[in-house]
Amino acid sequence: MDAVLFDMFGVIARDQSPEGRAALERAAGVAGADFWEAYWRPRQAYDRGDLDGTAYWKAVSEHLGVEFAEEGIRRLIALDVESWSRVDEEMVAFVTGLGAEGTRLGLLSNIPAEIADYFGHHHARVLEPFAVLGLSSRIYRAKPEPEAFEWALARLEAPAEGVLFVDDRETNVRAAVELGLKGHRFTSLRALRERLREG
Repeated sequence: MDAVLFDMFGVIARDQSPEGRAALERAAGVAGADFWEAYWRPRQAYDRGDLDGTAYWKAVSEHLGVEFAEEGIRRLIALDVESWSRVDEEMVAFVTGLGAEGTRLGLLSNIPAEIADYFGHHHARVLEPFAVLGLSSRIYRAKPEPEAFEWALARLEAPAEGVLFVDDRETNVRAAVELGLKGHRFTSLRALRERLREG
């Protein structure tokens, strides 16, 4: 294996907490499935950097049929960042150790600019082990689009078959495998250790 390419959220950083999701619903004044359908619908464009935070939340408001004031949008951006800000310290330590052992590491994360900036300022140590840092809003490509994986492979300077891609979303793992990468759907550190031992 020439390199390991990691996803971030759901692997190294944690997914949104119930508390964070509830705070977003309260700030938007809309709860449940209607809110989350509107939240996710323009998210790929936000992740890819096609939309900034203000434009994204305006798109969400249009889908909901409500209007957010400027102050409300600033609040929603801040709460969204906070909801994605938790890291898994055990995974951070594992990845750091993997890099220290000489494994070439890459990160390919769907992450809006505001959250990328937060991690750069507050969790820089999480990003340090990665020789290749593919943050979607900065490379203008987002998983599961083939261009995102191609961007990472070119910078890892490794053939697709020599790279293990680790992600918690089956859709992204399938997309990587279709391009020739090895894939592992992340469920636990223990399972990942076993997969890495297999080579």
